[in-house]
Amino acid sequence: MAAVDRLLPKLLLVDDDSNNLDLLHRIFRGEYEIFRASSGPEAFKVLTEAGEMAVILSDQSMPQMTGLEFLHLAAARHPDTMRILLTANPTIDDLVRAINERNVFGFVTKPIDRDR
Repeated sequence: MAAVDRLLPKLLLVDDDSNNLDLLHRIFRGEYEIFRASSGPEAFKVLTEAGEMAVILSDQSMPQMTGLEFLHLAAARHPDTMRILLTANPTIDDLVRAINERNVFGFVTKPIDRDR
């Protein structure tokens, strides 16, 4: 890790699609110290080892644990972290409930448009 990375806010990207992780990494590199995980359990391990993140961007549809389930756990452990859900199929009821319960601060829809 370069010394400059320690000065950047930490961002955890969580997605089981490696192409999405690569794209998100390219979008945010230089702005954040980036951590990556391909599942909720792996992301929780990253949080345990790396500590609190400034931002977590998590896909909703993943095996083992959904993004909302992971973000709920992350909120309990790090309530001040900005948590954003990434989803291809947003259901308004789920998103409103998650936002109202303060598990997420917002959502981004897929496919990811670098220019958005």
